[in-house]
Amino acid sequence: MNATVSQPAHPYAGDGQHTTSYYAASANPSPERPPLRGNLDIDICVVGAGYSGLSTALHLAEKGHKVAILEGARVGWGASGRNGGQIVNGLNASLQTIGRRYGQDTARFVAGLVQEGGQIIRERVATYDIKCDLKNGNVFAALTDKHLRDLEDRKRLWESYGLENQRMLDRSEMQDHARSDLYTGGMLDVTGGHLHPLNLALGEAAAFEGLGGQIFEMSPVISVDSNAAKPVVKTVEGQVTCKTLVLCGNAYLGHVVPELTPRVMPVSTQVMATEPLGEALARELMPADTCIEDVRYILDYYRMSADHRLLFGGGTVYGGTDPKDIKAKLWKNLHKVFPQLEGRRIDYAWSGNFALSFSRVPQMGRIGGNTYFAHGYSGHGVTGSHTFGRILSEAIHGDTSRFDVFADLPWIPFPGGRTFRVPYSVMGSWWYALRDRLGV
Repeated sequence: MNATVSQPAHPYAGDGQHTTSYYAASANPSPERPPLRGNLDIDICVVGAGYSGLSTALHLAEKGHKVAILEGARVGWGASGRNGGQIVNGLNASLQTIGRRYGQDTARFVAGLVQEGGQIIRERVATYDIKCDLKNGNVFAALTDKHLRDLEDRKRLWESYGLENQRMLDRSEMQDHARSDLYTGGMLDVTGGHLHPLNLALGEAAAFEGLGGQIFEMSPVISVDSNAAKPVVKTVEGQVTCKTLVLCGNAYLGHVVPELTPRVMPVSTQVMATEPLGEALARELMPADTCIEDVRYILDYYRMSADHRLLFGGGTVYGGTDPKDIKAKLWKNLHKVFPQLEGRRIDYAWSGNFALSFSRVPQMGRIGGNTYFAHGYSGHGVTGSHTFGRILSEAIHGDTSRFDVFADLPWIPFPGGRTFRVPYSVMGSWWYALRDRLGV
């Protein structure tokens, strides 16, 4: 494969600076790293300084490898620095779906690693003293009795695989997590949690550099040649030749690697942050200080920030475009959950893309002999990316046992290919949204 694509300096990132999000406004100090200029020859090159790339690179650096990361914008510029900040165990596809589609051996394998991403995050925070407001506990909220039955079924299924981390909540117990009349109950995952996602990425980048790793920001990749014995990556101002290449661009890799373009579809989701509500009101609304997502197909998710803002997210736009008015898009749903916030100011509103795979299972594999990739977390990337980064590092270090399980799973193309994947997905979302409204 030898893909050469002519692109502007920042084809997806404007001037490459962070979006005007609450996370960017409250980010820990971080240096601006220079772009790659000239030629670099290194053992391992990672494309993308989001969670997947940072996790892979940090694991490899800990093993003594010489690694450089190319980032087209700033560290954590994409989904890793914009997401809801929730540590949610599991993949988008359920263990039941995985067992039915790929067999029980694969389901047992996946069950054995669904909590690993959260464990890695906690290890990183503790080992490298990363300041990212890490807190424990996430809740899946049920709006109907059917939702509650589905959560009970999920709990029993996870317990059948030896996972004992979930506890059902009745309507009264749900009030400890969200003082809202919207929910019939829910399910608490005590091993979930929430954090400041951009600060986690910045902390992992600093840890990687502390082990001798190099990060080049503002270095968008314009071509990749993985046919050569040593892969070659060209940026706007430089070139990297490496023994091993790892592609972690996810929803923002664009068309640089044609083999990967049809595998996933960028989907945007939106988040907004209220003005500071004060500790008293924040505790009144969410006494347990957990994070919450409901179980609808197009869901709401929210939590309190360290400075007592409500961070509320939801909505999807297939194809990855931004809605015209994020506040208007999200405010109606926020008001349904917490009508107590009528009249409160929204200080920040932003959008970002995640990569959706048709199967809702992340994809991992190899192009040629020495180019690896991972992508398609389908909205569950905070934990999944950290797990897949570790698995990629294991494979590059010589142990391909876990990598091979995922690499051997067949990927399912979007019906209609790249041309019709957006309208097909939109129609599908309408159908599932209708089922949510009807409670079936």
